[in-house]
Amino acid sequence: MVLYFSGTGNSQFVAIQLAEIIKDEVVSINSYLKNGKRGSFQSEKPLVFVAPTYSWRMPKVVEQWILAADFQGNRNTYFILTCGDSCGNAAVYAEKLCVKKGLQFCGLSPVLMPENYLAMFPTPSEAECLRIVEKSKPCVAALAGQIQSAEPFNPLSVSFAGKLESGPVNPLFYRFFVQDKGFTVSDDCISCKKCAQRCPLNNVELKSGKPVWKGHCTHCMACIGGCPTKAIEYKSKSKGQHRHYIMNDSLCWGNGGRDH
Repeated sequence: MVLYFSGTGNSQFVAIQLAEIIKDEVVSINSYLKNGKRGSFQSEKPLVFVAPTYSWRMPKVVEQWILAADFQGNRNTYFILTCGDSCGNAAVYAEKLCVKKGLQFCGLSPVLMPENYLAMFPTPSEAECLRIVEKSKPCVAALAGQIQSAEPFNPLSVSFAGKLESGPVNPLFYRFFVQDKGFTVSDDCISCKKCAQRCPLNNVELKSGKPVWKGHCTHCMACIGGCPTKAIEYKSKSKGQHRHYIMNDSLCWGNGGRDH
């Protein structure tokens, strides 16, 4: 069973590609979070969690959801984290999560995808996004082969900086950077409600036809990445930056595409 959490579609894309190769079902964690459901699952095949990298670890909302959900059947568990550069020492924390949940940790692997965290980092151009996405496919296929062969993922070599980033830096990042006060909306907003529909935490609602953020954001960038008119910005960081949104295997450049 392949379970994914995704903001702008990077992890969704990887999850769907993976599920097609290993011929397994795919489950959206976004849908469970949005509907306030913890989920109960039975799987005869290994569990595979696919999620973006948030401050060099798996997103807190995903960790909390896994701890609350019920998993029966196969206990072997793989983690795939999409990232723009590195997932640091995330494997150590994923293994600790497995110990808490009674799952068998079978490794964690990163898959490089287009950087989408335009609240902090520069994002690649459309051409570069396409190149990165195409380059990810052989990597996903290789990971699928390891899962099908019941092989653990290869251990990651982690630098001292990576250990710091996933360790003490992670909680500081959440405390000081992960907040929604920086989001603004311009008159280009067409009140399409896509930002509210796509927010996995129901943190966005429309008032007087414009989105407002309610204070429990996880910085998934679903609202800003999927805005069809580029009306949403995050402080001055996102201005002029390219943004992308992936739906299944379709790249949607700044026009929001379809709902996920």
